[in-house]
Amino acid sequence: MSRRELDAARITDPALRAAYAQCRRLNARHGRTYFLATRLLPLERRSAVHALYGFARWADDIVDDLDRHHTTEERDRLLRRLEDDLADGLRTGAGSGEPVVRAVVDTADRFDIGHALFADFLSSMRADLTVTDYPTYADLQRYVHGSAAVIGLQMLPVLGTVTAREEAEPHAAALGVAFQLTNFLRDVGEDLDRGRVYLPGDLLAANGVDRPLLEWSRRTGRRDPRIRAALVAAEAMTRKMYRAAEPGIAMLDPRVRPCIRAAFTLYGGILDAIAEQDYTVLHRRAVVSRRRRATVAAAGVLRVAGARWHARARAGRLWQPRRAAEEKGAAR
Repeated sequence: MSRRELDAARITDPALRAAYAQCRRLNARHGRTYFLATRLLPLERRSAVHALYGFARWADDIVDDLDRHHTTEERDRLLRRLEDDLADGLRTGAGSGEPVVRAVVDTADRFDIGHALFADFLSSMRADLTVTDYPTYADLQRYVHGSAAVIGLQMLPVLGTVTAREEAEPHAAALGVAFQLTNFLRDVGEDLDRGRVYLPGDLLAANGVDRPLLEWSRRTGRRDPRIRAALVAAEAMTRKMYRAAEPGIAMLDPRVRPCIRAAFTLYGGILDAIAEQDYTVLHRRAVVSRRRRATVAAAGVLRVAGARWHARARAGRLWQPRRAAEEKGAAR
């Protein structure tokens, strides 16, 4: 399938094709929900989405998933090397030795993606090396601009819009943030194990929660009504971002709307799963069931088929019923 995607995108250089293929593997391995939604995109746009995801995942792995023998200083050095490689590639257009960088540089050039978006993203990744909590929601907003909002803004030129791009940008940014906040809520226990708390301190304090209480609950497996209240408040904050993002789906190219609608539904489904499990995210990971993912994917396939039918109809490739009947009669 990756070969068809690359052919459709007219990516012919063997080294570049290999770079995009690696990004696709990263997406398939680590982003199950995201990858499933990506399969609903037109073939020619999937490789670019894989490149953006692959680069983001590569940077995130440097921060979080390297083995524990790497110190903060070593992670910072690797992150700066990645940043330098990307900056050189974006400036010169020359290929990098790192496949994910080569692919994302090509994508940025093909779709005219602003270079500052990548700098903002890497700035937030660097913050994860030293920042362990966010005292206020305003503090968290500055972080998620770089870690999430810019991802939505990077995606927008790839997806295409039926309105001016500037009109769709706030909604694209909001969707990126909604997805990120969903991850924060789902992964609050795992993040705590890494020494981080992404739920804003003022939201926690308003419900009588602090880090020691979260650590106690994580360690003992016991629950506390104050923690549940804070998680309910965090869910409400996240759903507000989904509401801000949703109008932007109608501003997208009709052929990509099924993909984004599926991602919107599946990520929102994570919030549903958290609520159904009574906000026990400190003790178990909430996931969308396979049946639910399959149902959403099937609905997306139907929407894709409808979008393609209408696109062909607008292009005059489908006969009108009356014309078809006339031609059938003439054939007799």
